[in-house]
Amino acid sequence: MTTLATTISDMADDMTNTGHRFDERRHWAASLKLAFRSRETRGNVRTCLAHARHQGPLRVQRAFYPEGRDGACHLYLLHPPGGLVSGDALAIDASVARGAHALLTTPAANKLYRADSQGVAWHQHTHLTVDEGGTLEWLPQETIAFDGSRGTQTTTLDLQHGSRCLGWEIMALGRPASDLPFVSGRIEQRFRLSQDGRPLWLERQPLDPHHPRFHGRWGQGGATTQATLWAVGLADDAAAIEAIRAAVPASSRWAVTRRHGVVLLRYLGNERNEAWDICQRAWEVVRPLLVGRPANVPRIWLT
Repeated sequence: MTTLATTISDMADDMTNTGHRFDERRHWAASLKLAFRSRETRGNVRTCLAHARHQGPLRVQRAFYPEGRDGACHLYLLHPPGGLVSGDALAIDASVARGAHALLTTPAANKLYRADSQGVAWHQHTHLTVDEGGTLEWLPQETIAFDGSRGTQTTTLDLQHGSRCLGWEIMALGRPASDLPFVSGRIEQRFRLSQDGRPLWLERQPLDPHHPRFHGRWGQGGATTQATLWAVGLADDAAAIEAIRAAVPASSRWAVTRRHGVVLLRYLGNERNEAWDICQRAWEVVRPLLVGRPANVPRIWLT
């Protein structure tokens, strides 16, 4: 016979399993797994979304082909809540096979909200895989970290020799326009890019306003916005770097270099729009050199 105590106990178990908690064990998971393949149709090779599986509030819209059926498959990643709160755990996995070309972006900025009263962290892990002969453009809109946010953002790129990858991550700390600076909390960014299992770029960056490096000139220098753009698979890295330098207005707030076959552009400043404009301009310059096609701005960026 079902008793009130049994019912309450079952409800408590359900709350534990689904993340309805208010302590350090609070956990809300969402995942999205995508696979892109090339397919020949009527003599034309087309990239298609061959697999899409989701759990929780992560979705994709239908694929777009603004560059023609033989061009890149444009896909928008949707996270209906619009941001991460304490206990959220987002996992995005995308793989691109030989001959396929995918461009992934988001319809709006990602927001990292203030941690709850228990200081429970959020986690976001993005895993990108590109096979030999495949091409991936990872171009999410910027991430805005609210004061008091706590979490870890991890980006892992597993590339094969002969693959091409172009992407960026743009982070804005606090909301200066609302006089709400990032003065508390802690965010850790981790990047790992490997080719054929060999690490080419490893980075771990803690963003902690109470740490000396956050304000020191040898570290963050008090900057509220930072961005990194990467490109792998260029035929001539030096020519791409010179093209970027010629196209993007010179400034002490950004620089571009090459490390182990990875072209890296860095921005460190206080203007979110400036960081976006620099990255977009660099992408518009590098993309034709990487894939032989002019940049085609996703229409969602214009809305």
